Amino acid sequence: MSTVVQGFTKSLAMTVLSEIGDKTFFAAAILAMRHPRRLVLSGCLGALIVMTILSVLVGWAAPNLLSRTWTHHITTVLFFGFGLWSLWDAFKGEGGEDEFSEVEAELDAKSGTTKQSNKDNDETKKQDRSFFLQFFSPIFLKAFSITFFGEWGDKSQLATIGLAAEENPLGVVIGGIIGHALCTTAAVIGGKSLASQISEKIVALSGGVLFIVFGLQSFLSTVEV
Repeated sequence: MSTVVQGFTKSLAMTVLSEIGDKTFFAAAILAMRHPRRLVLSGCLGALIVMTILSVLVGWAAPNLLSRTWTHHITTVLFFGFGLWSLWDAFKGEGGEDEFSEVEAELDAKSGTTKQSNKDNDETKKQDRSFFLQFFSPIFLKAFSITFFGEWGDKSQLATIGLAAEENPLGVVIGGIIGHALCTTAAVIGGKSLASQISEKIVALSGGVLFIVFGLQSFLSTVEV
């Protein structure tokens, strides 16, 4: 079992490079442009924390369901697969602005934004009545559900499961939560201006290289054994 620091470092790096420019990153930025930022941030971050903990629990339990050898081989393949996937995305060269517009269109299709914008002022006034009740508001639930289901089955979630099967689960949880907190806060505060400045190619290329490095480390550890 690796150290907490090693699990933390790998999880933090993987989460940041996987989540910057991801669909849930853009979704958080768009929601923050339309609704109170504190509710969007708490909803998105709450969903990501829950997802991280669930993913790590699955990865931690995997060696008990499968043999340690099979878990190790599957994780190695996943790292190489995600690395090649990210490199392919980088070379396709899809722009961040196009991704932002695509996510914005999807959100508009799911919830009539033009109608909702007229209700936001009334919603905000109601939220001022009770801080506790804010976390049961439609905005919080919307941000939570969009982020949670957007992350379900995503590359970063599967990578977290694989990482938790190889590294210290506590380190992976802490690194993942901090990584998500950094990315989500940047998305909520920065909004569209930040999204338009992100180089999707550089982020995808960096993430791809990182996954390949993880895969090589995992493969070499098998050879040494």
